[in-house]
Amino acid sequence: MRACARGLGAAVTISVMAALCLIAAPAQALDQALIDAAKKEGRVVWYTTQIVNQFARPAAEAFEKKYGVRVDYIRADSNEVALRILNEGRAGKVQADVFDGTAAVASLKKENLALQWVPEGAKRLPANAVDEAGFWVATNLYVLTPGYNTDLVPKAAAPRTLEDLLDPRWKGKIVWNTASSPSAAGGFVGLVLTSMGQEKGRAYLRELAKQNVTGIQVAARQVLDQVIAGEYAIALNIFNNHAVISAAKGAPSAWIPMNPAMAVLSVISVTKDAPHPNAGKLFLEFLISEEGQKLYRDADYMPIDPHVPARDPSLRPDGERFKALTFTPEQIDANMPLWASVFREFFR
Repeated sequence: MRACARGLGAAVTISVMAALCLIAAPAQALDQALIDAAKKEGRVVWYTTQIVNQFARPAAEAFEKKYGVRVDYIRADSNEVALRILNEGRAGKVQADVFDGTAAVASLKKENLALQWVPEGAKRLPANAVDEAGFWVATNLYVLTPGYNTDLVPKAAAPRTLEDLLDPRWKGKIVWNTASSPSAAGGFVGLVLTSMGQEKGRAYLRELAKQNVTGIQVAARQVLDQVIAGEYAIALNIFNNHAVISAAKGAPSAWIPMNPAMAVLSVISVTKDAPHPNAGKLFLEFLISEEGQKLYRDADYMPIDPHVPARDPSLRPDGERFKALTFTPEQIDANMPLWASVFREFFR
């Protein structure tokens, strides 16, 4: 089981920066009793949405080296993580000790499959990084923007606004993932409706549908990969850090700081009735510790800890030149049915 592949309203903030600039509390030493109990359990099972080579494997190896507790991880998309835990929970055979995935936690909370527990390390994080009810804590921030192939689209010609995407030159050259997910068509529709309002947003989506946007059923990372391969010129709703990672390897990849972008908290939880609860808690503590947050940074992700900046600071919305609407897991869960319905209305 080692590594198998991985109501909105005033509560929505224009930028995550205000919360991230809060002064963090000093790091607290972990309870030795938790460490001892985790070592006695000897193993933690992690259901993760993180890309294996990019983050899951390095994080697992670092934790094993530090504590001597084995990490078994299974990689899947967020909805798949939720379904797997839900099925295991209903069968009374919970396997995961800890799980991440923004789209997973809200539904699992409803099914009483997420543990209500606030880690000690959460004290050093911004207030919006911790669930008020205590079921999850954020590990990193995802920012979703369009991306493009720099061989096919000169930088000066790249669309800079949502309206620019309606230019006839892009007809038949845009692609997105059709899933009901923040990093897919569902999230893009939600961003449009939230930023423009229902009436103007629907009018915009009606025009966008005339661009013959290609829908494919793959992960957000794979959507960008197809753009890099030259199959399409522009991808909607990619993780902007993925474009930077690919560009650093020589790929014709870039992202667009389109205002507003969609910012999503990537969160992690301990599973209720986990077979190795102490190891799960210790692993979660590790990921939100300064050491764990540096692993996110080194993987070119955006750590949630404001004292561990991303290697490329431009990826994070600054609230001025680059703005974002920030969504919690609960906001996404509450609104995704509507967003998916609007997607089907205009694009199916």
